[in-house]
Amino acid sequence: MRGTVETVRRSRRRVLSATAIAAVLSGAPSTLSALATSRTLAGTTEYVLDATSRIGVLLPPFRPGIVRGAVAHLLISAAAGEMLGKTLPRKRSVLWGAAAGLAMGAVNVGAIGRRIPAIAQLPLGPQLADNVAFGAIFAAVADRGRPGR
Repeated sequence: MRGTVETVRRSRRRVLSATAIAAVLSGAPSTLSALATSRTLAGTTEYVLDATSRIGVLLPPFRPGIVRGAVAHLLISAAAGEMLGKTLPRKRSVLWGAAAGLAMGAVNVGAIGRRIPAIAQLPLGPQLADNVAFGAIFAAVADRGRPGR
């Protein structure tokens, strides 16, 4: 039907696969930004570990930690993947995924994260780019082989 947005019924396996791949690869923009800024692998690694640790403040006991940060990232990614899996339209899903990622980033990193000192210290642009990447990668993986992606 012309003028309506049609969502895709995605299999559980596709949603889980797309979420896992997007969760792993979506940190590329901030990692590349850190590499460009620090110009060393050591500096980039330090940034990635620090950023992951800072997200740990979202889980009890609400202080930075690598393991808590990784778990928090996984939980956020799972929630985002579920939402995208149910709401992304069939046509131009990668574009819609990128837009949805930007919207999620604006809320998660921009509005909420700016109120949490440990997260607010992370550079906003690269973090938003990670969210855009998550949405686009999720859609590309979830809808691979489908026409109109």
